[in-house]
Amino acid sequence: MKPTQVLIVDDEPGIRESLKGVLEDEGFEVQAVPTGEMAVEEILNGAYEAVLLDVWLPGMDGLEVLKQVKGAGHAALPAIIMISGHGSIESAVRATKLGAFDFLEKPLTIEKVMVVLNNALEQRRMQLQLREIKDTSRSRLRIFGESVPMKALRQQILLMAATNGRVLIYGESGTGKELVAHAIHAESARADQPFVELNCAAIPEELIESELFGHRKGSIAGMDGDKIGKLEKADGGTLFLDEVGDMSLKTQAKVMRVLDEQRFEPVGSAEQIQVDVRLIAATNKNLEEEIERGNFREDLFYRLNVIPFEVPPLRERVEDIPLLAEHFLNEFTSAYGRKGKELTVEAYKALSEYSWPGNVRELKNLMERIVIMYPQVRIDARHIPLPVARRVAPKPSDRTASLLEVRQAAERDYILKKLDDSSGNVSRTAELLGLERSNLYKKMRALGIAPRE
Repeated sequence: MKPTQVLIVDDEPGIRESLKGVLEDEGFEVQAVPTGEMAVEEILNGAYEAVLLDVWLPGMDGLEVLKQVKGAGHAALPAIIMISGHGSIESAVRATKLGAFDFLEKPLTIEKVMVVLNNALEQRRMQLQLREIKDTSRSRLRIFGESVPMKALRQQILLMAATNGRVLIYGESGTGKELVAHAIHAESARADQPFVELNCAAIPEELIESELFGHRKGSIAGMDGDKIGKLEKADGGTLFLDEVGDMSLKTQAKVMRVLDEQRFEPVGSAEQIQVDVRLIAATNKNLEEEIERGNFREDLFYRLNVIPFEVPPLRERVEDIPLLAEHFLNEFTSAYGRKGKELTVEAYKALSEYSWPGNVRELKNLMERIVIMYPQVRIDARHIPLPVARRVAPKPSDRTASLLEVRQAAERDYILKKLDDSSGNVSRTAELLGLERSNLYKKMRALGIAPRE
């Protein structure tokens, strides 16, 4: 392992040499310079992890060096420790405000120098790790696509993310609604605060209030101890309610009160908890139709629908498919340590002719399967396992489509939507459609719809 590099900046030769010798004995790689001008050049052009910087220097003093270095905006600047034989509270405060890690007074003791230096190096490592995690997270949250709808979506996010307006995201399953919610949070003033999500369709109705509001010990059978709810965890940040259209009417009424008052009571408690939460909701349902059916509260809809977003299905932005496919291939080849993959023109043609009922999620899963299953670099159309019957279906507006084709296309789309609503569960889909399970299987085979894995 390469030794940690430290720079000493002091105009007294005796201090430079003694500090250099001690730190080298401790295993550090050390350079020493006598002036502020030399220090700036060394810091900005070197790879130092820490600097011991004297305040009083001939020409450019240490505080000016600190100011210039911090103003350069380099991502991996060293931790800077100020040292002075004429220390004052004013100098220490100013150095701290300019970004110094600590302030040491002469005469220096080796013990004190080593403690402060090691603490400074540890904090710097943690800061760099946190920055790397944030950069990786931003990369994962990048919204890919150069189609007109996706460019408009990104622009809309930038325009309203800084506000506290409630957002309602519409879109089919697999289009990336959660990704949009994360992007809105990341661009907002709450970006450093929690982003907490709750999938309303994945939690049983009898437990969703506990998940959302928390509960007190003994209030729910079979659950010991207190539980902090998602709302309290999201205090100061963003709460994302995914598939909000699946929330029960009883819970909807309580959510509406929270939106109005920004406070709530945990289950089994009379205690009022005040929160500051921005709410983002998403749904793959038509909430206005759900209101007409009596499944969704109209007053809650208008509270949520302050800023509506529409995430387009993949079949409406086929020009983005090559970019997405390449991105997912690179992601999985890197994750699995495989050779890079290259899709042929015929492969891209096959992808563009498919209707993508599972949207971007389905494309991502397909690219992962290709990386795992096929060792060759060039991926042709024959390596793309897509059912022919799910090629882009004719729309009712197509003049060349027959009545039978239009009817089959509509029936196929409707069954696929119900399958998505049921997470691929054929039995539940049959119940929703009012069909026997065996009859649904026959119809799916006739329409080229394969059961989900």
